[in-house]
Amino acid sequence: MTDLTTLSVSEMASGLRKKEFSSLEIVRQHLDKIGKQNESLNAFLEVFDDAEDSAKRADEMLIKDPEHTHMLTGIPLATKDNILIKGKIASAASKILQNHIATYDATAIKSLREHGAVFMGRTNMDEFAFGSSTEKSAFGPTHNPHAHGYVPGGTSGGSAAAVAAGLVPVALGSDTGGSIRQPASFCGVVGIKPTYGLVSRYGLIAAGSSFDQIGVLGRSIDDVEMLLASFAGHDTKDGTTIPNEERDSKIPLKKKIGVPSKFLEKGIDPEIMDALEKTKQKLVTEGYEMVAIDMPNIGYSLAAYYVLIFAEESTNLSRFDGMRYGLHKEGDTLFSEYAASRAEGFGDEVKRRVILGTYVLSAGYYDAYYRRANALRSVIFSDFKKSFDAVDAVIMPTSPVLPFKIGEKNSGPLAMYLADIFTVSPNLTGLPAISVPIGFSKNTEKALPIGMQFVGPRLSEKNLFEIGRAAIRI
Repeated sequence: MTDLTTLSVSEMASGLRKKEFSSLEIVRQHLDKIGKQNESLNAFLEVFDDAEDSAKRADEMLIKDPEHTHMLTGIPLATKDNILIKGKIASAASKILQNHIATYDATAIKSLREHGAVFMGRTNMDEFAFGSSTEKSAFGPTHNPHAHGYVPGGTSGGSAAAVAAGLVPVALGSDTGGSIRQPASFCGVVGIKPTYGLVSRYGLIAAGSSFDQIGVLGRSIDDVEMLLASFAGHDTKDGTTIPNEERDSKIPLKKKIGVPSKFLEKGIDPEIMDALEKTKQKLVTEGYEMVAIDMPNIGYSLAAYYVLIFAEESTNLSRFDGMRYGLHKEGDTLFSEYAASRAEGFGDEVKRRVILGTYVLSAGYYDAYYRRANALRSVIFSDFKKSFDAVDAVIMPTSPVLPFKIGEKNSGPLAMYLADIFTVSPNLTGLPAISVPIGFSKNTEKALPIGMQFVGPRLSEKNLFEIGRAAIRI
């Protein structure tokens, strides 16, 4: 029997239309694989018990009216646990929401449902998307499929691990400061963080509202591009989404890649630096020119990002009081009920960010921290905008470090925060960025995936996909 779990989305779609196999067969093979591997990986928090029923409905659609079905009809996919699916738990991997049932579909989910996609389950993540390793989940860490005992990255680590292990061909994630791209790099898959506003955030449990974007992880660029196109677009329920007529504009490809050399001088694993040089050489052979660019303020991205994100996260989490929904603990007073519910419902990283975010927004510190960080955000965007006058995209490693062992960086939060140095600037500026797999480490105990990142101008996703293809073309 053909192993259908190794096929790309386009291969599955073609086989379904040629009646070489059914959606039910595809889904059952993936469910079998999940059943064998998920206990050790912990990629899925829940496998949906109606996946086979959804596959049967997709098969009926393909029989009745194959000409009007979508490429995604009958295709299995996974969703991160902070994206709402009506009637399913959406816990954001937190105890405070562990039994919360979504009452409506996120806009992205609604589009995929209309296309006949099959939702296989919800994937593990760092609690409320606060973290960089998927160790901060209230339901245990996810393991890297390439190296058990190592982190898959975060916060969309469950989605990345599920794709890398072949449990699903594609998965949805969310990216607030690298939460799709970094796990894509750590797990050896493709991950795209779209332009801010390209995809509706309606139905995404908010971390940082001016940073968050729903994106895609997959084993191939073609699969990722196709899935993103299926749910991107303007949404009246999200006022930050971009009008469709603006989204359809094309940006010419100059075949020039910017290299911010001064930003890449220190703090990067030697094997990742070697991979960067090889990727640059590969692009040159594909007809691209490497252009040295000066981005004097990009080094301040991490500091500005964490001031702003802590502020937004603390504000967004103020709604979780244990009263209207979620975990509720009884107390003698209203305050004691709030305190008890949050003390038990929130993990340590969430509490840390709430405290720090409240601090930077407090009287006497708002101007000193928040306002200055916001001003710096505009300066960093100007650096990128100036660079894009000369180049199509900026190349940099997705992560300065290789995947690390579970528990290795838990002695303090700073080491984990510093690992986000290359991924936060696209979220600060609202720019699109893609991480593509370009090889494995050679001088480590286990061969660990390495990813390379390309950041482009606003709405340049098509060019980023093309550059990514060139970077990994054999």
